[in-house]
Amino acid sequence: MTCDRRFALWQAAVVLCCLWLIGASSIGCAWFGGKAKPGWVDGASAEYPSAQYLIGVGQADNRNIASDQAYAAVARIFKAEVAAQAKDWESYLVVETRGSSNTERRLTLDSVTKVSTDKALENVRIMDTWYDSNKGLHYALAVISRPQAEAALIERMATLDQAVEADVTESRQTTDKLTKIRNLRRAARSLVLREAYNADLRVIRPSGQGIAPAYRVNELSNELEQFLATNLVLAVQVFGDHAESVQRALTEGLIREGLQVTTNTASGEGVSPELLVRGTARLFPVEVPDPQFKYVRWCSDFDVVEVATQRVVGAGARGGKEGHLTEREATAKTLRVIQQEFSSDVAKAIAAHIFGETALPAPAAMPAGCPREETSARPMR
Repeated sequence: MTCDRRFALWQAAVVLCCLWLIGASSIGCAWFGGKAKPGWVDGASAEYPSAQYLIGVGQADNRNIASDQAYAAVARIFKAEVAAQAKDWESYLVVETRGSSNTERRLTLDSVTKVSTDKALENVRIMDTWYDSNKGLHYALAVISRPQAEAALIERMATLDQAVEADVTESRQTTDKLTKIRNLRRAARSLVLREAYNADLRVIRPSGQGIAPAYRVNELSNELEQFLATNLVLAVQVFGDHAESVQRALTEGLIREGLQVTTNTASGEGVSPELLVRGTARLFPVEVPDPQFKYVRWCSDFDVVEVATQRVVGAGARGGKEGHLTEREATAKTLRVIQQEFSSDVAKAIAAHIFGETALPAPAAMPAGCPREETSARPMR
């Protein structure tokens, strides 16, 4: 055999050997999990045992969406547990009935769930992915360490417990009525979030056990409601155009917000109000170069007054313009808008001020909504 032929045979052998090594390498990757189906795809993983880890699996046409689905799978576990525990919070979370009106005076379950779940998901990591070439699907594995998540939740709950205790103690020691209301309200809010974290803790712990709170949401809510009913009563006075219907709308809105409202506006017999909500509403036609519609503008001013001192503690103004085919129809439409505004937005703003959630502007900082010479609001004597 010539040297050239030996060299050619040697080259062919080298090529075959390389091809064999490449094939063996590919087979080896499959043996060690590169292309072979991982056990976690079917919900079980020897590497991440359930006693130490909580896992979620996602699948989709591309890797990023599969990862999002894996995160979502873990989130659903927490959301389901929070929803299951919500019965304990009904006095704070569900729709309340007051008179003939219903409203949702609550931290919504969705928002509480989102806050707590987002915190829990801070500890979630995508630990593995796999592509099924036969089905054309990507799989992703989301993992959360139970001990790590448990420690974080316990720390957050301890912080909230301290805040709740401080607010409840202050509410029961103070003689200022608004301070008491605001502390009880804040304590109830913190406790709802704390209980959401507690629901998350039940998911994280293999035992399913949480940490009992020092107070219950319904107890604090009932205490707040009883105090409002007997110690903080509001009176409402509205002057100006269609004053009676606007005053009725504002009264109904305040009642829906959980506040007590009386028709008695002076001290003496019956329940005396602590706060007076007084306002003015005006409607007047405006000339607008529109051949088809007539327009009516409206304005309003309101303030909240301490009855005993006559001190104005907050103020607000609203206004707008509505149009219709005739001036009469435009006026009727404008009146409906005013009633809705006062029964909803204005009532919510006043309630938020009383509960300490958002302060009304100071009178000096609040420009008048109506011309000064047309303001008819009178202080209560």
